[in-house]
Amino acid sequence: MDRTVKLALIQMACGDDVADNTGRALGQIREAAASGAQVVCTQELFRSRYFCQTEDRANFDLAEEVHPGSGSVSQLSALAAELGVVIVASLFEARAIGLYHNTAVVFDADGALLGKYRKMHIPDDPGYYEKFYFAPGDLGYRVFKTRYASLGVLICWDQWFPEAARLSAMGGAELILIPTAIGYSSIDDDGDAEAYRNSWEIVQRGHAVANACYLGVVNRVGYEPRPDMQGGIDFWGSSFVADPDGEIVAGASKEEPELLMCPVDLGRVEEVRKRFSFPFRDRRVDSYGGLLRLYLD
Repeated sequence: MDRTVKLALIQMACGDDVADNTGRALGQIREAAASGAQVVCTQELFRSRYFCQTEDRANFDLAEEVHPGSGSVSQLSALAAELGVVIVASLFEARAIGLYHNTAVVFDADGALLGKYRKMHIPDDPGYYEKFYFAPGDLGYRVFKTRYASLGVLICWDQWFPEAARLSAMGGAELILIPTAIGYSSIDDDGDAEAYRNSWEIVQRGHAVANACYLGVVNRVGYEPRPDMQGGIDFWGSSFVADPDGEIVAGASKEEPELLMCPVDLGRVEEVRKRFSFPFRDRRVDSYGGLLRLYLD
C-alpha cells in the first residue's frame, strides 16, 4: 500500500509585527495545502522575532494561552479543518502567571487539537537566553497519531539529544518534526559558525538513521538584531527533510524564505526497520542505567 505523504515546511523571515508574521504563516499553510501538502509544520515561535536574544520581561506579553478556543489555537484548528491538513505549529505558551513554555501544538486534518509538546531541553547561552522565558517541558516525548502519519515533535535545542529522538521513535513516530530557531551569532567566528551549522545538520541526519524514520527540520531565516544592543543572529535557514538512511531528500535556502515541499514514503520506515535491527531489537536496555545520571564520575 502506498503510504506517501506530502510534507511542507514553512521557512520564514520574521518582522516586528506579530499579526503580519501570523498572517503570512497562515497564507503559507494555504499555499502548501493548495499544492497538495497533507502535513505542514511552522518554524519555532513563528509569530514573532526570536525574542530570547535578550532578557526582557516585556516579552512575556507575547505569550498566549494554549487550549481549545484560544486565539492562535482557534485560528489553526479552523484552518486545519477547512484545508484537511495536519498542522504542527510552535507557540509561546502562557500556562499560568509567571509560568511559560515553548510549546508545539498538533492539529489533525479535521481540526481536532491532538495535544501539545513542551520543549524539554532549554538552552541558556549568549543570545539564546531561553531559561529566562521557558520552564522545561513536563509532558514527555509524545507521538501524535494523525490522519496521515504518526508524528513525533521536538523543538530546537532538543535536536542535540539522541535520547529525545530515540524516545519519539520508541513511541511509534514515523516522522519526527523539529521547529527550530538557530543561526550565526555576531559573536561567532566565521569558520566556527559554518562548522556549527554542519554539526547541526549531521546530528539530526544521524537521528533519522539511528531510528530509521523520516525527520523534518524547519528553521527561520534572515538577520534579527538584538534590541537596543550591538550584534544579533543571522538565522541560517537550511530547513531540510532526511529519509531513514539519513539522506537529505529536500533542502531549503540558507538566505531566503521558502515553502519546502517534499513527499515522504512512510512505507520505507517499516522497510528499513525490518532490514536493520539496531533501532529496537538489539538495544541493550539492561546496560543503559548510566543514562539516568548526569555524568559518570
